[in-house]
Amino acid sequence: MTTESETRAGERTAVRRLDESTVARIAAGEVVTRPAAAVRELVENALDAGASAVSVTVENGGLDLVSVSDDGHGMSREDARLAVERHATSKIRDAADLATAPTLGFRGEALPSIAEVARLDLRTRTAGEDEGTRVTVADGDPTVRAAGHGVGTTVEARDLFADLPARRESLGTPKREFARVSDLLASYALAHPDVRFRLDHDGRTVLSTPGSGEETDTLLAVYGRDVAGRSTALAAGDDDEVAVHGVCVHPSVTRASASHVTVAVNGRPLADSGLRNAVEAGYGSLLPGDRHPVAVVRVRVPPDRVDQNVHPGKREVRFRDAEAVHGAVERAVRDALSTADLARSGEAELGIDLDGEGGLEPTRSRFEDLTVIGQFRGLYLLCEAGDDLLVVDQHAAHERVNYERLREAVAGAEVETLSVDPPATLSLSPGAAATLDARREAVESLGFRVESFGGGTYRVTGVPAPFGRAAAPEDVRDLLDTFLSGESPEDPREALLAEMACHPSLKAGDDLTDEESAALLDRLGACRQPYACPHGRPTVLSIEETTLAKGFGRSGTRFD
Repeated sequence: MTTESETRAGERTAVRRLDESTVARIAAGEVVTRPAAAVRELVENALDAGASAVSVTVENGGLDLVSVSDDGHGMSREDARLAVERHATSKIRDAADLATAPTLGFRGEALPSIAEVARLDLRTRTAGEDEGTRVTVADGDPTVRAAGHGVGTTVEARDLFADLPARRESLGTPKREFARVSDLLASYALAHPDVRFRLDHDGRTVLSTPGSGEETDTLLAVYGRDVAGRSTALAAGDDDEVAVHGVCVHPSVTRASASHVTVAVNGRPLADSGLRNAVEAGYGSLLPGDRHPVAVVRVRVPPDRVDQNVHPGKREVRFRDAEAVHGAVERAVRDALSTADLARSGEAELGIDLDGEGGLEPTRSRFEDLTVIGQFRGLYLLCEAGDDLLVVDQHAAHERVNYERLREAVAGAEVETLSVDPPATLSLSPGAAATLDARREAVESLGFRVESFGGGTYRVTGVPAPFGRAAAPEDVRDLLDTFLSGESPEDPREALLAEMACHPSLKAGDDLTDEESAALLDRLGACRQPYACPHGRPTVLSIEETTLAKGFGRSGTRFD
């Protein structure tokens, strides 16, 4: 869209033609391959122009019309004329700027590429001009004339690929193409919560964000109240190297695809698997193994420490120190979740809807003032909590308690070990035996005591015993196999701790007295993350009294 940009110092630069040596270093290739690609280029130009509001209008999935309007600083008439030429830009001056441009990157200007596949109409005005400029391009010939327009720029591209029938036929249906546009604009809105975004399709507004600067406001506009209400902000590393900001939704809300993990680097949303993996690593054991979180993570690094133009579709970047960036992201997410109060204001619903109308609600305190009223099928504890009925999965709750106590013990004091008498005998493969010798300190820090008995035979004389419930001697094999697989030291420990927490935990059919139930709830309430077991399953569900009243045909009052 507008092609003047602001440098980090706030300097405005004019559009200019690039010299031949710089052009030679720009990757060749067509910019616009589908409607969403046109939207991406125009939206990025709008953001580079300092826009605080960006409005996108699409007709017939973008095939008939793509229109992007912004309130950025606009272009002068001469700049607007140059902007539709090949390799004319305000974003860089020469080849040296390719690696350090403080904009959303550079791969050749988009306007002439759009003009090659559509009828282009550009209208723009700067704050210092009394009248605006209109540039139209048809069959490669630009026409420039005066026109009325507010400060900013509007670009319309009509009849995309009308002269390229093979390309047009290769596209998806209009609905599918619009889905790409919608997903794309949502990602830019999430990455720029301080910018108002609006998307209209065939006369209907499908997305509108307030541009308030609050991540949760944009999350509300994109995902709705249920998701936004169960989120927590994250911020870390506000320094000259790596800064991480954003919002992560509590692990009670998951998706089947990682596409709902929005990551952005220096303002540009990316489909970067490394960054998405770092976000999920920050969730750790709070996620079920086959599910993915909803999160928005915005990373800012100095322009000279990241190559924004390594991918022809602008979907990936290359960091100078990827390990440092990924580590900063993982820590920021983990710290945000560890300090979040998952019990407040309905922010951590861990359950499912009843009758499709939100019958199961989050617990609203850390199990204070609970009254245990019974046990169901040796599986669930039934508790009264004000006007709600709490249902606690006793196995999942006990797993969480055991897991956190094991983690604390491993991090500091020794794990309680229970002697195995008589010792259990295990046969270990040569690889496992060598791993035991190499990692004995780590094995013993987890509460195992293992002695050689000659050859490949070993005796297990002690096992971890949280609350006196012993882990299985065979668990040492799982630990050694995990170390032997070559995984990082932290991962096998976390996985083993989760398994160790499972084995001694309460099982189906275990009867508990009211006193034992209350003690379990007290321990669960003291956990840092009491609302999910270490494998990601919920520990507590809450059924509102109004749900029961509705089921029994009551009006909702207690005595009618």
